[in-house]
Amino acid sequence: MSVDQQGLLAQLIRELVRLPGIGQKTAQRLAFHILKTEREEALRLAEAIRAVKEGLAFCRLCRNIAEKELCEFCRDPKRDRTKILVVEEPSTLYAIERTGGFHGLYHVLLGSLSPLEGVGPSDIRAQELVDRLKEGEVQEVILATNPTIEGEATAIYLTKLIKPYGVRVSRIAYGIPVGMDIEYADEVTLIKSIEGRRDL
Repeated sequence: MSVDQQGLLAQLIRELVRLPGIGQKTAQRLAFHILKTEREEALRLAEAIRAVKEGLAFCRLCRNIAEKELCEFCRDPKRDRTKILVVEEPSTLYAIERTGGFHGLYHVLLGSLSPLEGVGPSDIRAQELVDRLKEGEVQEVILATNPTIEGEATAIYLTKLIKPYGVRVSRIAYGIPVGMDIEYADEVTLIKSIEGRRDL
C-alpha cells in the first residue's frame, strides 16, 4: 500500500523515521498501528511525549534527566558523594544503576569529544565536572565513556583535566564477557582484557 507523500500519514512516517533505529518500514508499521489504535490510546502517547518535553530537563549538578532542579541521585542523601561516575549519556547511567553495584554520584557528558563533528570540551561541559571537584568532597572520578575512539579521547582529556585536583581517576575495565570462550573474542577486547587485569 503506497502512502500519499504529502498527506498526514506520510508526515507521521517522516517524523518516526527521524527516531534512532527506526527505518522506513518500521516507521510505516508504527504509523499504521497508531492509525488503527483507539483514539484515547494514541492521545495518551501524544500526551506522554508532550509531558516529557515540557516536564523534563537536565539536572543542575550532573546533567542527568530530571523532573526538578536536581535529579533523584543528586537529591539522595544516601549516595556516596566522594565518588563520581562519568558517562556519555543518561541511558548508560540507568544501565549502570540497574546493576545496583554503584552508589555514588554521576556526571553525564551528553556526548563525547569529536572534533570532526564539531564537538569540543565546552559541548560536553567538562568545566562543570571540574567545578564539582573544586568543592573538595570528591575523592575519585570513574570514567565510563564508551570504548570508541571518541570515548577514549574524552577519557584522556578528562584525566588530564582532573589530575591537577589530586582526585583519583579510574577507568572502567573492558574485557571478556562472563560465559564467553576467549578464543571468540576480538583483538581489541583481548588487549583491553590483558590491560585491565587485576591481582588475585
